[in-house]
Amino acid sequence: MIVHILLALVLAYLVGAIPAAAWIARLKGVDIRTVGSGNSGATNVQRTLGWGPGLAVAFFDIAKGAVAVWLARQLGLLPEWAALVGIMAILGHNFSVFLGFRGGKGVATSFGTIIAIDPLVGACVFAMGVFTVSVTRYVSAGSLVGGAVAVVTAAALGRPLWELGLLLALCVLVVWQHRENIQRLQAGNERHIGKKVEAGR
Repeated sequence: MIVHILLALVLAYLVGAIPAAAWIARLKGVDIRTVGSGNSGATNVQRTLGWGPGLAVAFFDIAKGAVAVWLARQLGLLPEWAALVGIMAILGHNFSVFLGFRGGKGVATSFGTIIAIDPLVGACVFAMGVFTVSVTRYVSAGSLVGGAVAVVTAAALGRPLWELGLLLALCVLVVWQHRENIQRLQAGNERHIGKKVEAGR
């Protein structure tokens, strides 16, 4: 079992580290790390290259978290270990070995992990995240609200402590990864969803 756990953790990190955003942008002749926010994530790709590439990256990044949890289950790991494997995929995305340990902010991969572990909580996160983005026009606001909703929903549903711990850790990670966005939100100069960024910038 220890071998299975270590194997799952390593594979989850490598799956999470696949830099879909950077590779898709490179096909368009763009180094995504040098434009916009500099993050290798779906939002930066959407702002730079448009909705098609942005959605493709989002779906791929969501799948990374879900695949990591699926892999853990296929190896017969307990739910607690499957959750940890999901976190490794998120860390792989945020700190990709293929990008010099840089990456995205992990929101899509976190969502994939959550919905694979607890679909009901994931559905609530998706609904409130989309609602927040639609009202505020800020992806960062939707991400932050989604993280908080995950913890509150799981607590309200009486989920086990390991799941609450996982979701709280993800919420803290999302807040940390969005610390600059929070400052821009407070200053009133955060970019709205759909606002284009010139690829040459």
